[in-house]
Amino acid sequence: MIEYLTGAMVLRAAMVMACGVFAVGGLAVASGHAAAGPKAQHFSLANGLEVVVIPDRRAPVVTHMVWYRVGSADETPGSSGIAHFLEHLMFKGTDKIPPGAFSKIVAANGGQDNAFTTQDATAYFQRVSKENLGLVMEMEADRMANLRLDEKSVLTERDVILEERRSRVENDPSSVLNEQMMAALYQSHPYGIPVIGWRQEMAELDRKDALGFYSRYYAPNNAILVVAGDVTLDEVKALAEKTYGKVAKNGKIVTRQRPKEPPHRAGVWVKLEDARAGKATVQRLYLAPSYSSARPNEAEALDLLMKIAASGTTSRLYKGLVVEQKKASSATGWYSGSGLDSGRLGLVAVAADSTPIENVADAMDAVIADIRENGVTQKELDRARDAYLADYIYGSDSQTQLAQRYGWGLATGQSVEDIEAWPERIGKVTLADVNRVARTYLDIDQSVTGYLLPEVKRATKAADDKRNGKS
Repeated sequence: MIEYLTGAMVLRAAMVMACGVFAVGGLAVASGHAAAGPKAQHFSLANGLEVVVIPDRRAPVVTHMVWYRVGSADETPGSSGIAHFLEHLMFKGTDKIPPGAFSKIVAANGGQDNAFTTQDATAYFQRVSKENLGLVMEMEADRMANLRLDEKSVLTERDVILEERRSRVENDPSSVLNEQMMAALYQSHPYGIPVIGWRQEMAELDRKDALGFYSRYYAPNNAILVVAGDVTLDEVKALAEKTYGKVAKNGKIVTRQRPKEPPHRAGVWVKLEDARAGKATVQRLYLAPSYSSARPNEAEALDLLMKIAASGTTSRLYKGLVVEQKKASSATGWYSGSGLDSGRLGLVAVAADSTPIENVADAMDAVIADIRENGVTQKELDRARDAYLADYIYGSDSQTQLAQRYGWGLATGQSVEDIEAWPERIGKVTLADVNRVARTYLDIDQSVTGYLLPEVKRATKAADDKRNGKS
């Protein structure tokens, strides 16, 4: 399956990178003393390809990932969706590999493959037996330089991504609301543009757009190769030289230059009424720094803050809205710190039964106000830290998650040393650090609040129509 991911989806669903994402209960880990897991070895080829090797000798399998430092936030204005479109088209073949044969060859050799696009990176990966590593390296290196596209296949695939947008976004009210909230949260920065693209712009994408984007960004000196599994540094180096080493460097690759987000001076509220929605929901997004853009200790403190505030059934938000007040049937939140340029804090609560959504929003505001004004406790901080360090250990036990951790971190501005030092940094976060970021970033003037309502109340709609001069 080929897919696109937003930064938040990457953080929650795929990337257990330098911040623990999945709550793991029942495992206590002494703060600052989490097991480091396998250490990565890294080198670069003469053409600029950065290579990371993570030995894991427990089974004769390997995970092979190629990350390009380009995502939807690097698209030219007016061509939204081209990064994700090209990801699809990369499976259309080369002179050596017939159209649509790439995944079939991987599967025929007992492997699995996939790809995804985010705001900051595009990745292609395979999980294969050790003896097939050379094969997938040769295939991936081939399409890095020799993609072939004909007009018919491009137009056919354009229909595919348009249908993907219809099914995943336009038929899902919560996705529509999230898209509108992101557009309101980012006034200038391209993170406000959906990864899949705006429909009217997607419909105009063509073969020239795809090949132009490909020739500009797909090159060894704009890529990271990560190999995790039953390999040695010398084995990977020899195969990399033999395959990727033959691909020419692109001298036109430049440092990314993106618009800066201006200061925000007022909160924004967005309301979506859709009969297809289930229960009424309130969501909020706050601007915040990411791991790559934050000052020392800030991103780690934000991770711990949101674990305490809104992640899991022991969080302040869940206990307050669901357990104690019973105004919400569910409540959660997260820190999306994976972006190259910035991150976000997110909250969401689903109204219980007939509770007015405004009451749920007021209760959410009260929880956040209490955290900002009174802070969190040392006990809460210790519990959150232990959970995240446990997540890190479990993530280190997964070959795929290890490859993702290093690939995503390197693609978004971190170094191997940054990635491996995360447990030590999380162990040094103090109560003062967490309370400081709470006061700084849980700021309503830096936020967008969204309401998803399952139906339009006729009386309210009639009153609105009357005020607007409609009969």
